[in-house]
Amino acid sequence: MTQRDTDEAIITAQLGRPPRGIHAIGHRCPCGNPDVVTTEPRLPNGTPFPTTYYLTCPRASSLIGTLEGTGVMRQMQDRLATDPELATGHRAAHEAYLADRAAVGEAGGFDVPEIEGISAGGMPDRVKCLHVLAGHALAAGPGVNPLGDEVLELLGEWWAKGPCVPSSTDD
Repeated sequence: MTQRDTDEAIITAQLGRPPRGIHAIGHRCPCGNPDVVTTEPRLPNGTPFPTTYYLTCPRASSLIGTLEGTGVMRQMQDRLATDPELATGHRAAHEAYLADRAAVGEAGGFDVPEIEGISAGGMPDRVKCLHVLAGHALAAGPGVNPLGDEVLELLGEWWAKGPCVPSSTDD
């Protein structure tokens, strides 16, 4: 089994369904499993897909869902309106996201005018999905997506209990 086959088996187990449009592994969890996939801007069935960085780890996703339920998104949204530095960083994250998606599209020969200028997660002016912000922060690294970095800090070490799914597909 190739590394790509192993990664796709793990991602299928994480999502509970086969992944679609994987371009690359965007980030690996400290446990070694993929936790973010970089997705093609157009899915195999032709659907435009603006979510370039898709969080696959069910443990991190669940914790983020819990965070979303606590009002963190509203607090972040309110801060965007009153903190010019944060708003500038959020807009820069949007631009970085668009540049990354353009590079993925170019590498794959995709032209997707339907989503031109649209990033994800509510960027550049809103906070709509913490999963997207965290996925971008993991894939891009610290300092690129300030709100994504905050989400990751709030999560703590979600991987500390070990892999969310077995990394070996040899059963």
